[in-house]
Amino acid sequence: MDIKETINGLTQEMRRGTIIIGVLSQLSEPQYGYSLVSILEEKGINIDPGTMYPLLRRLEKQELLESKWDTNETRPRKYYLLSPTGKEVYRQLCQEWQMMTVSIESLIRGGTGDGVS
Repeated sequence: MDIKETINGLTQEMRRGTIIIGVLSQLSEPQYGYSLVSILEEKGINIDPGTMYPLLRRLEKQELLESKWDTNETRPRKYYLLSPTGKEVYRQLCQEWQMMTVSIESLIRGGTGDGVS
């Protein structure tokens, strides 16, 4: 395995853990799957629709999201919104995220400042 392949694999692992918080961050207003993909992409977070829809179903099953079908348009769409539990989970995940970024930043800066000791 060459270094580029290794970096790509590790970057994907890192992104998997951050996609959930990215998705939850956009659901204080109702969104459907493809709109979420587009919004996140505009903000620099690329997520494949084939990943988004199973994630939304899983978050709904965990009762973090509520959903409602809109059948008024030609193409019915399922809109997702944070549930009260989802709002609390998102709030706590944000706190965890902030603590982790401070810790990791401290670790990175604790070396030579460039992440290489």
